[in-house]
Amino acid sequence: MTANRTRVGPLASSGRTAPALDVDALLDDPGTGIIVCCGSGGVGKTTTSAALALRAAERGRTVVVLTIDPARRLAQSMGIEALDNTPRPVLGVAPAAGGRLDATMLDMKRTFDEVVESQATPEKARQILENPFYIALSSSFAGTQEYMAMEKLGQLHQQAQREGTYDLIVVDTPPSRSALDFLDAPERLSSFLDGRFIRLMLAPARGPARLMTAGLGLITNALTKILGGQVLRDLQTFVSALDTVFGGFRQRAQRTYALLQAPGTAFVVVAAPEPDALREAEYFVERLGADRMPLAGLVVNRASRVPDGALGADEAMSTATRLRREDPDSVTAGLLRLHADRVRLAEREARLRARFAAAHPDVATAVVPALAGDVHDLAGLRRVGDMLGGR
Repeated sequence: MTANRTRVGPLASSGRTAPALDVDALLDDPGTGIIVCCGSGGVGKTTTSAALALRAAERGRTVVVLTIDPARRLAQSMGIEALDNTPRPVLGVAPAAGGRLDATMLDMKRTFDEVVESQATPEKARQILENPFYIALSSSFAGTQEYMAMEKLGQLHQQAQREGTYDLIVVDTPPSRSALDFLDAPERLSSFLDGRFIRLMLAPARGPARLMTAGLGLITNALTKILGGQVLRDLQTFVSALDTVFGGFRQRAQRTYALLQAPGTAFVVVAAPEPDALREAEYFVERLGADRMPLAGLVVNRASRVPDGALGADEAMSTATRLRREDPDSVTAGLLRLHADRVRLAEREARLRARFAAAHPDVATAVVPALAGDVHDLAGLRRVGDMLGGR
C-alpha cells in the first residue's frame, strides 16, 4: 500500500532521507475505505483525523470521521455543538468537488447497548440493560472503550456497504496508554465474555443444581458469603444472558480484525518530534507489520521549522554575545538567542526524524510544522490538511 502512495523527499535537513507520504494520493484512491490514525496520547491524532477527513471531503469523498477524544475538540473545530453516537453533518465543507463530511463521537455505553438491542428480544434486552454487572461492564471494564471503538467502526462499515452512505471512514483511536490497545481489546473482552472459568464457576445459572459438582457448590457458597445472595444472582443472570446474546463476541471481534487487515484499510501513525513519541511510533510500525496491518505512513506533528537561509545557531549566538557586550539591554541580542534556541531545536528534531528513517527506511512520512495557536475551526483544519498534502 505504501509503495504506490509515496514520493521521495527529504525527511531531515541532513542525513537520511525517506519517502514522503503522499496524503492526497491516499485520500483520492477509491480503494481506500478506512483510515485509522493511531499514536500515543497528546500527539495530535484527533486534529490529524479531522484534517484528513475534511481534506478528503473537499476532494470529493463522502466521509465520516469517528473520534474517541474525551476533550471534544473535534466538535468545536468542526462547528458542531455536540457530537454523539449518531453521525452529524459538518457544515462549511467546500462544495465544489461534491464531497460530504459527517462526524461522530464514540458513546461507549450506547454502542454496547446497540449490540444488546440488535441481538436480543426486547424483554431479554431490558433484563440485560438493567443488570448492574452489565452496567459496570459497559461503562468501565478495561478494554471496553477500545472494543466498542472497533464495534462502531464495524457498524459504520456495514452501513456504508449496505446503504452506500460513505466511501471513506476515518478513525481516531482511543487515548489508551498504549495506542494499539484497540487491536488487542476485542480478543481480551471476547475472551472474558466467553471465558470457560466464568461459565464453569457460574454453571448453576444455566443448569439444574443437581448437576453441580461438590467443588462448584463450595465455590458458589463461598461467593454467596462474600458477595451476598442478590449480588451472586445478578452475576449469574448476567452470565446467563451473555450465553444467549454474546455467544458470537469472538466472531464479531475476528471480523473487525480482518477488516483492519483488509487492503482497503490504511493505518497512519501519528507522532510528535520527541524521543518518547518517536520510540512509540517505532513500536506501532513494528507491531502493525507483525499483525499484517496495512501501514500508509507516519505523520510527525508540531515540527519546529526555520526559514531557508536563516542565520545558523552558532552565528546567532556569537552575534548576540557581541551585542550584549556593547549594550546589556539589547533587545536584538535577546531575539538572536531565541532564534539560536529555535534553530537548535529544529536541528535536534531533524536528527530524531533521520534516526527513525534510518531504522524504518520504507515508512513514508509527512511533517506538519507547528502552528502559532490551537486548531479550533474548519479554516485551521484546512490549513493542517494543506500541510499534510505537502503545500
